[in-house]
Amino acid sequence: MERIFAKDLYAALTFAASRLTADADRVNALNVFPVPDGDTGSNMSMTISGVNAMTGDRLTDLSTAAKTCADLMLRSARGNSGVILSVYFRGLARALAGLESAGVAELTSALASATEAAYGSVMNPTEGTILSVMRAVSETAATLQTEEITDYFTALVSAAESALFRTREQLPVLKQAGVVDAGGCGFVIILVAMAESLSGKAAELGFVVPEPLAPVSSGVSAAADFDCDITFPYCTECIVEKSEEFAVEGAAEPLHAFVLAAGDSVVYVEDESIVKIHVHTCDPGAVLTEAVKFGSLLTVKVENMRKQHTELKGESAAPSLPEGVGFVAVANGDGLCEIFSDLGVNEIVSGGQTMNPSTEQLLEAIKKVGLKTVFVLPNNSNIVMAASSAARLAEEEGIDARVIASKSIPQGITALCSYDPDVDVEQNYAALRASLSTVKTLSLTNAVRDAEIDGMSIKQGQFIGLIENKVKRVADDLFGCLDQLVDELTGSACVTAYCGEDLSDELADAVRARLEERFRSNADVTVVRGGQPVYSLIISGE
Repeated sequence: MERIFAKDLYAALTFAASRLTADADRVNALNVFPVPDGDTGSNMSMTISGVNAMTGDRLTDLSTAAKTCADLMLRSARGNSGVILSVYFRGLARALAGLESAGVAELTSALASATEAAYGSVMNPTEGTILSVMRAVSETAATLQTEEITDYFTALVSAAESALFRTREQLPVLKQAGVVDAGGCGFVIILVAMAESLSGKAAELGFVVPEPLAPVSSGVSAAADFDCDITFPYCTECIVEKSEEFAVEGAAEPLHAFVLAAGDSVVYVEDESIVKIHVHTCDPGAVLTEAVKFGSLLTVKVENMRKQHTELKGESAAPSLPEGVGFVAVANGDGLCEIFSDLGVNEIVSGGQTMNPSTEQLLEAIKKVGLKTVFVLPNNSNIVMAASSAARLAEEEGIDARVIASKSIPQGITALCSYDPDVDVEQNYAALRASLSTVKTLSLTNAVRDAEIDGMSIKQGQFIGLIENKVKRVADDLFGCLDQLVDELTGSACVTAYCGEDLSDELADAVRARLEERFRSNADVTVVRGGQPVYSLIISGE
C-alpha cells in the first residue's frame, strides 16, 4: 500500500475512535489529580468520535474526507485536550487540501502542518505533553525513506511511544507521579489504531496504556493545563502585502517586534511578499497603523470591533439578530443553576468538573439565546478552550460571542454581578473580565486514591482542600480541612459557601456556624445549597 484514499482515512479514524473509547478510563487514570475527574481520555474519545457522523457523500476524495472529519472533531471537541486534538487534525486537513489521495511525501508534509497548528493553538506550549509526542512523530516522518504506508506508520508509532515515555522526564509533575502524559497517551492510542487499520492487522502493534510507576501525586493533566486565557480584549488579524522596499523575507522584523510588545497570543508569518499577523491587544488601531508602514492591508479582522471591520471592508449589512446582550453559563447542581438563572443567564449548559460540555453543545446554547451579543461563562479551566472554539463558530452565524474566561463557579457569579446594563458592550466585556481577579476560590472534596502532593501524604477518603484548583490542604475530617482552608480568606469582606449534593442540611448548618464564628463581624457570611457534585464545598472570598 503506497497511497491513502478517503475510505482508508475514514476507516482509520473510526477505528481509532473505538479504540480510544475502550481505553478512555485507563487514560483517565493517568491524570495526576486525586479527585474523580473524568478528564483527558474521555474528552479525547468524545472528540474523535465526532467522525462517526460522517456521511458517505463526503468520501469522494481524501481532501473532502479530511476536512469533514476535522470539522466534525472541532464541533465535538471537549476539554483542552480535545480542542488541541481537533486543531491538529484541522492542520492535517489543510495540508491535504485538493488531494485525491496521499503518499508518504504528502503525509509527511501534512504531519508537519498538523503539529504546527497544534503548537499554535496553545499560548505557552509546554514540552512533556501531547505536543511533544506530536512533534516527535512529525520529526521522525521527515527522516523516513520508505514509500510503504504500513512501514511508515509502524515507524511513526515507535517514535510516538518513545516520546510518550520521555514525558516523564520532561515534566517534573509527571516524574513525581510516575505517569506519562495522559494527552500524549491518548494520541499514541489514536496513532496505533490508525496504523493497525491501514495495515489490516488489528492489535498487532500491541500498545498497552502504561500503568503509573507510583501512586498518583500532584497537579492536573499537563495537556489539560492549556487554557489559552486571553488577557487583551481585541483579537486583531490582518494580511499585509509588503511594499517594494520590504520585498525580502525578514525585512519587516521591526513590525514583528512591535506586535510582540502590543499584546499576547501572537502569530506572525512573513515571506517575500506578505506578512500575516494575529495578536490579542488593547489597541488594534495601533497595530494596523504600524502594519501599513510596511505595505497595504489585504485583509483585516478585529473580533471585538465588527462595526469598524465592516467600515474597512465597505460593507453595511444589517444585523440578522436583534440587538441585546445574553449569557450562557456552564454549571451543575440544582442550586447553582438556579443562582445563575436568577442572575440573568439565558442558557445554562450542564457540565463542570466531571462532565465537560462539547463545543457543539456550547454553540447550540449560544445560538439559542437569540441575541446579537452573548457572553459565555465556562466556569472551569478545562472548558475555556471549547468555549472559545464555540465562540469562533458563532461568529460565522453573525453572533458576537465573547468568552469571559471564568475558571470557577464563584468567578462566574462575580462576573455576572459586575454586569451593568447601562454601559456598552465593550465596557461590560472589560469589567466582567477584570472582575475575575477580585474573587478567591476554595473547594473541598474527598480524595479517591492515595497520593503524594508536594510533601503531603494523602490517603483515600481524606478531605483535601484546594486553593484556585491546586491541592493545598489535607485533613481526616471535613471541618479540620475547612478550618485550614478559610485562613486563606482573611481580609475578605464577603464569604459565600456553596454546599454540594453530598452535604446534609445538618452539616450545612454546621458549616454556616463555623464560618460565622471564624469571621464574626469581619465579613458577611452566606451559605447556600449549590447541589454540585464532586465538591462538598465551594467557597468564595471577595
